This record gives sequence, C-alpha cells and structure tokens, in this order.
Amino acid sequence: MISIPHKTKHFLVLLIKLLIVGVAFYFIYNQLANNNKLDWAQFLVVFEKKQSVVGISFILLLSVLNRLFEILKWQNLVSVIRKISKAEATKQVLSALTVGLFTPNGVGEYAGKAMFFEKSETKKVLFLNLICNGIQMVLTVFLGVFGLLYFNVQYNVITTKTVIILFGVLILIFGSLFLVKKLTIKGYSIEKLIHKINQIPKSIHQKNIFLAVCRYFVFSHQYYFLFLAFDVDLPYLTLMAAITAVYFLASSLPTFQFLDFAVKGGVSIYIFGILRVNEWIVIFITTLMWFLNVVIPVIIGSYYVLNFKVPLTPEGGNKN
Repeated sequence: MISIPHKTKHFLVLLIKLLIVGVAFYFIYNQLANNNKLDWAQFLVVFEKKQSVVGISFILLLSVLNRLFEILKWQNLVSVIRKISKAEATKQVLSALTVGLFTPNGVGEYAGKAMFFEKSETKKVLFLNLICNGIQMVLTVFLGVFGLLYFNVQYNVITTKTVIILFGVLILIFGSLFLVKKLTIKGYSIEKLIHKINQIPKSIHQKNIFLAVCRYFVFSHQYYFLFLAFDVDLPYLTLMAAITAVYFLASSLPTFQFLDFAVKGGVSIYIFGILRVNEWIVIFITTLMWFLNVVIPVIIGSYYVLNFKVPLTPEGGNKN
C-alpha cells in the first residue's frame, strides 16, 4: 500500500470538495444562462402583474415542505442503523443531492449519503436509500399511469389497442419477475431483496409510505398552483392528470439531475401542448420547479459538502 502524507490527503479532499461544488454551480449557471427558450422579459411582465407576497411565500413554503418530507423520510429509514437528528438528516440529504447533481439518474446521491457512515454500514445505507427513492418511484408510476389513462380518455393521445398492449407488457414483466424471484445473480435475488425489506419494522415502512405520499402531494400541487399563477385555466382533474403523466413519463427516461428540468420541460411541452398551454409558460414553470426544488437545496448542500470532514483514520469511520 502506498502511504499518502497527511497534508496531501487534506489537499486532495479539499480539491474534490471544490470540484464537486464548482461543477454543480457550473451546470446550474449553464442551464439558466444559455437556455434560449427562457423569455425573461415575458416572465418579468407576468411577475410584475401577479406579484403577491402571500402567493410567493406559499410557493416557497411548498418547496420547503417538499424537501422536509424527503429529510423526514431519510431520518425515519436510517433509524434502522442509528437515530440521527433532523439537522443531521438535513445535512446528509442536501449533501447527497449536491453530489448526485451531475451523475446519471442521481446515483451519486447514494455515495453522498454513504460517506456519513462507517464503511461497514455502506451496504445498509445504499439499501435504505434504494427504499427511500424506490417508494417515491412506485408512487410516481402508480399515480402517473392513472393520470395518463385519465388524460388519454379525455384527449385520445394513444389508441385503446395500444393501452391494452402496454398493460399486457407490464403484466408480463411483473409476472416474469415473480417467476424468477429465486434466480440468484452474484449472490442477489428478488426473494432476498423482499426478505431484507421485510426485516425492516412495519412502522418504519408505514411512515415512509405516508411521508412519500405527502411529498408527492406537495410537489405535484406546487406545479398545479404555478400553472394557476400563470392564468392557465383548466379543470383540476385534467391539470393534475397531465402533471402526474409528466412526472411518470419524465422519470422513465435516463437523465442527469442537472438536466431534470430540460427532460421534464420536453415532456411537459408535449403533454400541455395538447391542452394548448403556451409553450413559454410550460418552460418557465418547469424551470421554476427545478430552481426551487433542486437549485436552492443544492446551494445549501454545497455548504455542507465544503464543510464535510472526511475521516482519515485507517477504518475510514466518520463520527457524527
């Protein structure tokens, strides 16, 4: 083993932290400054016309609640390993969000959370984070499918035959997974995964599901209220069906966190284009959602990343 001097380790750690934060801020700036579809002049006209302290405060409150529910989810799940405070859960969640900003589908978030725990607990942390994100994905798919079906009944985007084929494919996939649940690949199988999930107390699962539902309700309605703020006058169910469909379709596409608003923007333009909503409004609302729910938390998370103390002990344990 090559021994790295103590001062060199500190320098490398500082370099990595600065690189993470620097790249995160570069991507954020690049997406906001070089997006030709963002008409800031039109936005300022609408903002000056509609500006309301109560309205702005309400939208900001929803952003706080959105991230708070995610923090409470993580605090609840990680109690399987050890109990942590809300402040510590906040630090871990926001740091992980910053680290995962420029990784495919936010996979860096897993490493971001794992760095706060002992190396011996890494697998448990990764597994708990998988459950944390997994329940949110299940809700997105479940509600998105229903939203898409309702939307399709109203606007006949795809034929009934295509819907039946899609459901047939989904049933076939889930059926196949059930049949091969005992199939083991490199020591892992669906059966073992289910067993590990069942080892976690039911009370933790129940709280996790409840918080995930609350979070979904918050960010989907934040989207809804922003459309109302931009004078989009559509029936509640139609607008919510379109929003759930956008989240479902966008989540199905592989992407980077910093491109999340661009992917959702593209899907939103298609869905809301059917509803004849002005394209620039859709782009602005999608960008605002990204700014409020990703950019601001990443800015706060950058502070935690820069102040993170990497354990330099032989065991690699991080004492929090």
